[in-house]
Amino acid sequence: MTKRSILMLAILLTLAGCIGRSDRRPRGPQTPPRQSILVRANDPVVLKQCIGKLDRLVARYALLPDRTFGGSCDALGSVQLRDIGTPTTNLGAMTCGLATSFVMWVQNDLQGPAQEYLGGRVVRIETMGTYSCRNVNGATSGKLSEHAHANAVDVSGFVLDDGRRITVNSDWTTGGDGAAFLRAVRTSACRRFVTVLSPDYNALHHDHLHFDMGGKSFCR
Repeated sequence: MTKRSILMLAILLTLAGCIGRSDRRPRGPQTPPRQSILVRANDPVVLKQCIGKLDRLVARYALLPDRTFGGSCDALGSVQLRDIGTPTTNLGAMTCGLATSFVMWVQNDLQGPAQEYLGGRVVRIETMGTYSCRNVNGATSGKLSEHAHANAVDVSGFVLDDGRRITVNSDWTTGGDGAAFLRAVRTSACRRFVTVLSPDYNALHHDHLHFDMGGKSFCR
């Protein structure tokens, strides 16, 4: 082998060694995938903390399995409330965060206004349900409603211990004690939920109060 050949071989071996070492260098910090830095309703740590809070509220509930449905609808980190101190109709899957806020609202924010404006106690709460795979305002297209993620509940009325029934549909616009009570509990809900919508928002809410834990803070 000539000196020139030996020199070329040495150069090739050196280059090969450099390339191999470059492949083994530790990589710098990588940006994590977006979904890994988002707080999701079924994040194990967040869900555990929420369940602990729900346990302290002495609410009887069932922890539901995570479910996904067509059209990007889902029910993740959800529970079904079974006993929260006041009988409540039509409660299906609710995210734990929504359920916790709802229980706190029922246990702390209803009886005071009921006594003040109506001279009685709420013995039943009527709702139009929680989970529903649909768009905002039931539109045929557009953004999914928080109901599509089990993250909203619609409250339609209240029954008192003397048998009176106060409903959003019948009493919101009539004035008097029933309307004052409904507005008081709507105002209290604004301290518990992220979004609260009433008949004051639009005609589509003429018969219920919408509470959810998504989006930006809004109360009307």
